[in-house]
Order: sequence, then C-alpha cells, then structure tokens
Amino acid sequence: MSKEFIKGNEAIAEAAVRAGCRFFAGYPITPQNEVPEYLSARLPEVGGHFIQGESEIASVYMVFGVAATGIRSMTSSSGPGFALKAEGISFLAGGQIPAVLVNVSRGGPAIGTIEPAQQDYFSAVHAPAPGGFRCFVLAPQNVQEAADFVYEAFDIADKYRTPVYVLADGMIGNMMEVVELPKMRDLADLPSNDSWRFNKYNDDGTARILSTYMPMGELMQNKNKEMAAMYETWEKEEQRWEEYMIDDAEYIVTAYGSSARIAKSAVKELRAEGIKVGLIRAITLYPFPKDAFDKLDYTKVKKMFCAEMSIPGQYIYDVQNAVLGRSEIIPIQTSGGVIMETDMVVAAVKENL
Repeated sequence: MSKEFIKGNEAIAEAAVRAGCRFFAGYPITPQNEVPEYLSARLPEVGGHFIQGESEIASVYMVFGVAATGIRSMTSSSGPGFALKAEGISFLAGGQIPAVLVNVSRGGPAIGTIEPAQQDYFSAVHAPAPGGFRCFVLAPQNVQEAADFVYEAFDIADKYRTPVYVLADGMIGNMMEVVELPKMRDLADLPSNDSWRFNKYNDDGTARILSTYMPMGELMQNKNKEMAAMYETWEKEEQRWEEYMIDDAEYIVTAYGSSARIAKSAVKELRAEGIKVGLIRAITLYPFPKDAFDKLDYTKVKKMFCAEMSIPGQYIYDVQNAVLGRSEIIPIQTSGGVIMETDMVVAAVKENL
C-alpha cells in the first residue's frame, strides 16, 4: 500500500481502480467532476473503459449493461444526477446486479448549490429509486475512509448482488489529505460470478440479448420477500458505527460523514472543559446502526444532539426512530452549503446543559 497526498475525488477514483473496477460511465456535475476526469485517463492504463455518457440516464444504463456481464462497474454524480439515474438504479436492484454508486453531494433542493451539504440522506437511504428497495449505504468522514469504503463497496456489492451507495459530500470530495491507498486487486482473485453473470451466446457466437426479468403477481411478491430477507440480514450482521468517549457520557452527539468529523472535534473541546460528552458516528446509514443507540444507558444520558448539514433534518429522522423517546434530541443543523463548524456544536451543547 502507498501513501499519497491526494484530493478526495481522486482518491475515490483510484480506490475503485484498485478494487477491480474496470468500467465507469458518468456525466460531469460539480462537486464530483474529478472522479470521471481521473478515471478517463486511469482506466485505460489498466485495460478498463471510461465513457462519458450523453446524460446521467444513459450512463447508469451503461453501468447496468456492463455490470451484468460480471465486470466491476461504477458511476458517480451529485444529487441532481442521482435523481436522473433513479430508474436505472432500480433496475440494478431488481436484476440483482452489483454496482457501486458514489454521491458527492451538494446543497438542495432541486439543482441547489454547488457547495457541500448532507441533503441527499433521504434519497440515498430511504428512496434511491422507485420500487421500495434499499441500497447498502456507507458514509465516509474523511478522504481516507472515502477511499477505503469505495474499495470495500465492490466486495459488498458482489457478496449481496446489490447496488452499494457511498454517500460523501463536496467537502470530502474536494479536500486533500494524506491517504494510504489500498493494494491493487488481481482480477483473477476476485470471487467467481459465473453463476449469475450474462454469459449466454448463440451457436454462431453472437450475444443472446435477454429481456429484464419482470415476474408478475405472486412471483414478484416472492422476489420482494427475498430482498426483504436480505435487508434483515444486513440489519443483523452489517450495522457499523463508531463510539467515542461514550462510557461515562451524560450528553451524546450523533452525526455521520463530514459532520461527525467536526462533531468529534467539538467533543474533544467539551471534554477538555470537563463536560461529559460522547459521540456516536453512523458508518452504515443503511442498515442504520440502531444497536448503537439501544446500548446506551438512558438513566445516565441527559440529552442527545443530532448534527447534520441539512435543513430540514433528515438523519435525525432515523435517530428518533432508534432512540424511541428515551432521550430528548436537540438538532444542530446547517444547510445549503453552510458548513458545520466545531463552535456551533460546542455552543449548542453548552446552551442546553
């Protein structure tokens, strides 16, 4: 493994290549433009293929087609782009085709602003596309995790035959940090996909094109039940979170992604002043880490604070469902490209002691 001082978007792209990604299709949109720009030059170096589609819609269907042949494939965009990709993502889920989706999010609603925000939480976690399916969603808090999570996302996608969503933001995508990049995977060592990949050909060697599997009635219901069972497995086996100074904490701050990194700095400041504050950081947004909140001793926890760069709040919705009224939850929120700051979190906690 090698260490490099690298921009977040470029770390995401390089990690994908090292994970075995050999196809990318996408379309330019701020603040993720360096992802396709980097891959346009990098993928041909390893025998891969880059296509800038004529639209986000075209791009996601290119990913669908290539991923169906068993080639590790990825697309990236920001919120407005993922709105256009939604139907294609639904086809990926319905066809049980593994692929990686990277959202370097910006402020909304609509096309919003080009600046960082966390306003795509609902979109990624609860409604990535029509049909009621779910994506496995990972949320990095820095450039190192952005690279690590993208690298791992391909393995998760193959394991469960599902699209895996990495929800970053414009802060992570555009900051530069020292990153230890993962090793280059040997494609020969990747798990076999012969049992599901498209490999049907006619006698003359031409490809046999199959229509999308669209069962009706009870058959579709049974397919939905299979997907629901997979999501239950995720909830039992795949919840991930970080705990920081919660053993004796009387106040808990919870956050994810960039906001969690900022919130941890606030916890350090408050601890230095003798205030017993701890942090729960969600790493998987779906499956949501409910177990982290169930573990808390609510006879000791006086108040909880939910920090996110979204107004109205979105992450707080799942926090409330996990806490189930066992603690008061106080929102700390910015929006529309206004970056959360350490002082905001510190001030909010002190005001509510």
